[in-house]
Amino acid sequence: MSAEEPTNAPVPSPPRVPRPPSSIRPVPIVPAAPPVPPVAADGETWGRADEDGTVSVREGDGWRVVGQYPDGTPAEALAYFARKFDDLAFKVRTLEQRQQSGGATASDLAKQARHLVDEVTGAAAVGDLAGLRARLDTLLDSLAEATEAEAEEAKAALDKAIADRTALVVRAEEIAAQDLSSVQWKQVTAELTDLFDAWQSQQQNGPRLPKGLANQLWKRFRDARSTIDRQRRAFYAELDENHKAARETKTRLVERAEALAPRGVDGIPAYRGLLDEWKAAGRAGRKADDALWARFKAAGDALYAARAEQTAAEQAESAPRIEAREALLEEAKAVADEPNLSKARSLLTRIQRQWDDVGRIFPREKERALDDRLRVIEQALKAREDVDWKRNNPETKARSHDMSRQLVDAIEKLEAERDAAEKSGDEKALKKATEALEARRAWLEALGG
Repeated sequence: MSAEEPTNAPVPSPPRVPRPPSSIRPVPIVPAAPPVPPVAADGETWGRADEDGTVSVREGDGWRVVGQYPDGTPAEALAYFARKFDDLAFKVRTLEQRQQSGGATASDLAKQARHLVDEVTGAAAVGDLAGLRARLDTLLDSLAEATEAEAEEAKAALDKAIADRTALVVRAEEIAAQDLSSVQWKQVTAELTDLFDAWQSQQQNGPRLPKGLANQLWKRFRDARSTIDRQRRAFYAELDENHKAARETKTRLVERAEALAPRGVDGIPAYRGLLDEWKAAGRAGRKADDALWARFKAAGDALYAARAEQTAAEQAESAPRIEAREALLEEAKAVADEPNLSKARSLLTRIQRQWDDVGRIFPREKERALDDRLRVIEQALKAREDVDWKRNNPETKARSHDMSRQLVDAIEKLEAERDAAEKSGDEKALKKATEALEARRAWLEALGG
């Protein structure tokens, strides 16, 4: 059996439609035809079948031919087109359930609903097609508001995506615009990588930007990355050249330092000069610097180890010399106790000669400490000699004698003025003469008069 679904255009007679699939066509070798399913009540209400197999559906007050089923009974023909209606009703019901469950976007559901409207309109099916259309219209009305809200949300999400993507571009351009000759490239590279990862994440997971705007933003982002990458490559190329030059220089310094080993202690000044050159050579890269420094330091350690051995030997030789100078310091304490300056000077001079005869002492810090203790004794004696010289200097004595004589004359004169004021009862003049007399006597006493 077959069926044909004509258009809605009026025709003189119902068109003949193709036969239904072979699965429902009776096969000649089968002795009995399959049983005919009963016609649904809706099929009888909404459709009719003529004896020639022409099927019509009720639409309002009229009838519309939906097809022909010529190789079966009218009941079979009507059942066939009723099943067509059931298929449409199932689609509408499924769409309503999806709208209620919220598993799809309103725009997608509205698109499918409009497609179903096209299918239901003029469908070659028997049933309440107007009811299906009314249900679809109701569904479209309810989806219209949701579709508008979704559109607003989509626009807001798009605006935010554009702002976020633009922020990434602006930051990349800011990095590219700064002075890249003095930046920390490790930090810049990490930040640029984060920006690119964020770009890819937004591109994959965010709303799709308009093609023109997306291409424009990507071009700006790509140009900024290219600028930064070009500067970074130039920086590291120059750094590699500097590392290479420093590595060659430090290798030569290591060889020169290792060549100083036979000189022992005498090689230390030259090694210090090499150390200054090492500091001025610059960086050679961490691994190269560590390896070369280990060799350079080992060469210096050998020299300083030789000096340590020499110092230890000198300190051992200096032990009796230290004891000798300690003894001389004990003897020099008598210089301060000697009241006769000439004898004190003679004693100190003899001690100084013996001090020099003892010889050098190591370590030098110990020698300086002993010298400082002797210097204190020397300075104390010199201070005593200076005082004695000032006191016994002939010129000083002459000046002191003249001053004393002047004071004596002044005292005699003030005594006379005091006596006269006392006799006359002039208390003011008496007080003035007495104060002046006491001052002159104090000066004379200070001069030893």
